[in-house]
Amino acid sequence: MTALATDVRKAAPAPRARQSLGARIAQRLNGTLVRVFLVLVGLFWLVPTIGLLISSLRSPDAMSASGWWTVFTKPSQLTFGSYKNLLENGDITHSLLNTVLITVPATVLVVVIGSLAGYAFAWMEFPGRDWWFLGVVSLLVVPVQVALLPIAELFGKIGLFGTILGVVLFHTGFGLPFAVFLLRNFFAEIPRELLEAARLDGAGELRLFARVVMPLGGPAIASLGIFQFLWVWNDMLVALVFTKSGTQPITVALQTQVRQFGNNIDVLAPGAFISMVIPLAVFFAFQRQFVSGVMAGAVK
Repeated sequence: MTALATDVRKAAPAPRARQSLGARIAQRLNGTLVRVFLVLVGLFWLVPTIGLLISSLRSPDAMSASGWWTVFTKPSQLTFGSYKNLLENGDITHSLLNTVLITVPATVLVVVIGSLAGYAFAWMEFPGRDWWFLGVVSLLVVPVQVALLPIAELFGKIGLFGTILGVVLFHTGFGLPFAVFLLRNFFAEIPRELLEAARLDGAGELRLFARVVMPLGGPAIASLGIFQFLWVWNDMLVALVFTKSGTQPITVALQTQVRQFGNNIDVLAPGAFISMVIPLAVFFAFQRQFVSGVMAGAVK
């Protein structure tokens, strides 16, 4: 009986050490400090955006007399006069339309072509598939600056230099390698049994792509679309090289306004804010799909 009791005592788990009051307070303070730190970092990151928004709602005289933070003590400075001047500025409004005409087609083309190519490299058998994919991936290391002058000369010979179509084609060409690489790796994780079951039901490759692969690849496609949209919308280097006065996007138009009319801050501030807030709106609109695409494959 004594031996049995001894064995039971040995098998019983040892009682957990009670956490001291100081350790519990330190643990709670640690979590609180982390949250406070993250909130402060977020607010600090938003300061330039808030400052630009407030500056766009102030008159030029108020901006030259004091900083934007004085609006918290004198809210009467706020006015929509700068946005009225912006809408009356034909160069800015036309450049904003050019930005949309460049960004939307370049994003759609990269997503569509990249999806088709990614599916082909992931699930279709054709001669030299792996070598072709290796060649596409190798294009990721080619810097944009290297191709600017040769492609500009080529576009000049075929009549595309200075046109919106030329800028769209350039962004599409340089966006496709990353798109194919991203989507091919994502599509390759789709279970083979699911595709084989669809083929047994009589689905062809195009129907299989549209009905099975595209819905499953929605998060990755949304992430790619957001990346491409932000890259093209915020681009200035390619637009400086390939556009003319009538085809300039908003980034080049604002830079031209600064160079020619350095004192028209009442147009530059709202124009810069609109140029920045549209990509932010697109990102937050597709934030859930973006997070799903980034986390895809992280947890099996």
